[in-house]
Amino acid sequence: MPTATDRRSDPRRRAIRAAAPVVVALLGLAVWEGVVRWRDVPPFVVPAPSAVWACLVDQWSVLAPAWLVTLRTMAIAITAAVLGGVSLAVLFSLSPALELSLFPYAVVLQVTPLVAVAPLLMVWVEDTRLVLVLCATIVAFFPILAGTAVGLRSVDPGLRDLFDLYGASRWRRLRLLLAPTALPYFLAGLRTAVNLALIGAVVGEFVTGAAGAQSGLAAAVFEGQYRLDTPLMFAALGLISLTGVACYFATHLLSQWLLSPWHESTL
Repeated sequence: MPTATDRRSDPRRRAIRAAAPVVVALLGLAVWEGVVRWRDVPPFVVPAPSAVWACLVDQWSVLAPAWLVTLRTMAIAITAAVLGGVSLAVLFSLSPALELSLFPYAVVLQVTPLVAVAPLLMVWVEDTRLVLVLCATIVAFFPILAGTAVGLRSVDPGLRDLFDLYGASRWRRLRLLLAPTALPYFLAGLRTAVNLALIGAVVGEFVTGAAGAQSGLAAAVFEGQYRLDTPLMFAALGLISLTGVACYFATHLLSQWLLSPWHESTL
């Protein structure tokens, strides 16, 4: 009788799982195109997918640099969030008193609306690029910190006692016991943080009104709004959505690659 692992590794099943969302997307686009043409909806209200695609091709010279700006902001922010969140989580695991003192402020930072924080950052920081990175980092930081901190606290007590018995140093304990235990939790937080960094970058662009060399996809949305160029707005929003989907699947594949040899969630 085939096991769950055999069924998941079946090429036909994997092909069906990969094709299902693509088929649904194509059906949705076909229905969207048909309704817009049938009802003769004006393009400035809701453009047809074909009009959005034509705009994406025609305006690629404008959208591509804006997309790269948003991607760069997101990449810098997620890097800073990973470095800061993991480092602080390790410190929390070494000092419970430090965790009790600082963790509530991390929660406060997470629950404070970004649209309220960004104007203050604009007052305190002159560099618009740095403001955008800070906005994206703030929203991406907490999932990394929380996930890693929970993972570091989830060590099996028996293994912890075994390391104590053999007098393992803090470095060996961190490298051989804590880090492997926390890795699945960290990757789960990373999967959330990557898309939050994208949202933070776009929201930061909206709030700061970044223009010129700092203009990202939010500027393209603004431009489409001012010109009543709805296809341009949809094209920019489509790029944002596709970026988020690609980042989600990239982190999913990273999790599969790192965890598949040993963790039960991927076996």
